Amino acid sequence: MRAVLQRVTRASVTVDHQVVGSIQKGICVLVGIATDDVEKDVDYMVNKILNVRVFDDQATGTMWKAGVKQAGLEILCVSQFTLQGQTTKGNKPDFHRAMKTGDAKSMYELFLGKLGKAYDPAKIQDGKFGEMMSVEIINDGPITLELDSRKFTYDDIN
Repeated sequence: MRAVLQRVTRASVTVDHQVVGSIQKGICVLVGIATDDVEKDVDYMVNKILNVRVFDDQATGTMWKAGVKQAGLEILCVSQFTLQGQTTKGNKPDFHRAMKTGDAKSMYELFLGKLGKAYDPAKIQDGKFGEMMSVEIINDGPITLELDSRKFTYDDIN
């Protein structure tokens, strides 16, 4: 499971000219599910998203001291299969690593459910799975992190 996490001052998702999810200060998380992802990947990602320290300590102003959960801020999640795209051969992205729609939707719903149980469901918004979405992100910092529930492997490029 891959995610791109951005610290935001606000973010929203629009489908068919209607806002379906929006947050103020917090994080926007783009989530891509792979063919071999399992519940363990979901658990890893939920923990990392809630606890990665991208916010300042409000009392001292010290940077990198609080995660979204500790800071009590909002989360906007957006399903994005293209995060599993491969571009190593040619110029057309290959999406074979992305989980098929039906299974991915179930896995994404499991992810949202676990995120809500581990935090405050009222502070979690999302887009519409499988729909064409317009995502507006006002990045704060800018701070953007790539998260992956699996270790990366690197090939020698010569």
